[in-house]
Amino acid sequence: MKSSLLLLLASFTVAVAAPRPPNIIFIMADDLGYTDVACFGSKYYETPNLDRLAAQGMKLNSHHHCQNCTPTRAALMSGQYGARTGVYTVGGIDRFDWSKRPLRPVDNVTDLPLDRDIIAKQLKAAGYATGMFGKWHIGERGDFHPGKRGFDEAIVSAGVHFNFNTSPKVDYPKGQYLADFLTDKAVDFITRHKEKPFFLYLPHFGVHSPHQAKAELIEKFKPKPGVGGHSNPTYAAMIASVDESVGRVMKALDDLKLADNTVLIFTSDNGGVGGYSGPNGLLREPGTEGKGKKAKGADADGGGVTDNAPLRSGKGSLYEGGTREPFIVRWPGVVKPGSKCEVPTIHVDIFPTLLELTGAPKPRQVLDGESLVKLFRDPAAKLQRDAIYQHFPGYLGSGPGLWRTTPVSLIQVGDWKLMEYLEDGKLELYNLREDIGEAKNLAQAMPDKAKELHARLTAWRKEVNAPMPKPNKPSEAAPAAPKGKKGKKKE
Repeated sequence: MKSSLLLLLASFTVAVAAPRPPNIIFIMADDLGYTDVACFGSKYYETPNLDRLAAQGMKLNSHHHCQNCTPTRAALMSGQYGARTGVYTVGGIDRFDWSKRPLRPVDNVTDLPLDRDIIAKQLKAAGYATGMFGKWHIGERGDFHPGKRGFDEAIVSAGVHFNFNTSPKVDYPKGQYLADFLTDKAVDFITRHKEKPFFLYLPHFGVHSPHQAKAELIEKFKPKPGVGGHSNPTYAAMIASVDESVGRVMKALDDLKLADNTVLIFTSDNGGVGGYSGPNGLLREPGTEGKGKKAKGADADGGGVTDNAPLRSGKGSLYEGGTREPFIVRWPGVVKPGSKCEVPTIHVDIFPTLLELTGAPKPRQVLDGESLVKLFRDPAAKLQRDAIYQHFPGYLGSGPGLWRTTPVSLIQVGDWKLMEYLEDGKLELYNLREDIGEAKNLAQAMPDKAKELHARLTAWRKEVNAPMPKPNKPSEAAPAAPKGKKGKKKE
């Protein structure tokens, strides 16, 4: 009798000593620029819930993703740079006319290869309920659908904000706004899985074009004067809907008393659509002056719907305006409220971060990033690695004769960023602490620093076996692409 009682007490002690691992919520906007959030600089857009989240958590002020949608999502889900997955951009290489350029871009993989274990699969193996509602964009047919790759529940939708389609097909009230629909599903998922650890991935289609918003929110912003390149009331209304979504998720966690044991992250997939005008804007081919003036959105000559200033350029570029994202993490009791971290971080860090947070098993593939948990605990901590990388072996156009970027690789070490343009080997070196707008190329003034960083960039490309674009010789056969589906998609 006494021994049985001791065993019972021992088992109770073990149960008390092993607390439930934290819930994970990862919310991602689409095309939301670095300064499109009030707490990251906007004086026009209104984001009270995101501002409150930042006040309760930490802002990572130097977090980076890819220059456009699909490669960021592939990197987040796989934990690998595009050089390993073959996912560099949206759609096939025929999306823009590169026939007059010196290089033939590397063929692009549009569906994340099935031999990569995505983060949802690993968290599911650790006992987490897993849900995804929103834009997927790395393969939706057959086994590429998120519902077949580790998410217990997955509803995919993107393309328009009203009268939208879903996969699988789901009924919704006529006239409902997509951001509201996705948030309904997210809150329902949280409510139904409150008794066990869960991972919720909520990748909004907002604020991507077409720029459509709820009428009452548009009317709210119409009388408001624009500030610093932020002035579009419809775009402001779209941002407000994403902010409302974050607020509803936060309220659900409070109501269910789950907030204290939930790691809540908010970010965007790439830079905002804008910042292309001026001497540091789009690259123009000779003889194309005056063309492309009537293009819209990212294809506009010096146009766009927002501005990423003080960052240079925008979506589609590998300057900071195209890759630096707002990033907020709240982890009550661990992350210091109102704190900031200046350490450069990047998309491939999220996978190992979630593994450490949850104790989930490692995937089959090698992971390129490093867990950020130590930064969450102490924003002044040092990571083992000191460099982040990007490799884009293709072209992103912006109207006839206009390019948001040509093939380029980059390395960032602390405040130093080196870019190598692959058409001619041109190097650009910037000190981001002193020159956040990347206006002053220091490559010639500081040749030793440029040489040092270029050597490291070259070594990294060799390490990850990064494919390089070849001379543009149309008669040659296309090079083999990594395993996965290729195709053409609308960005």
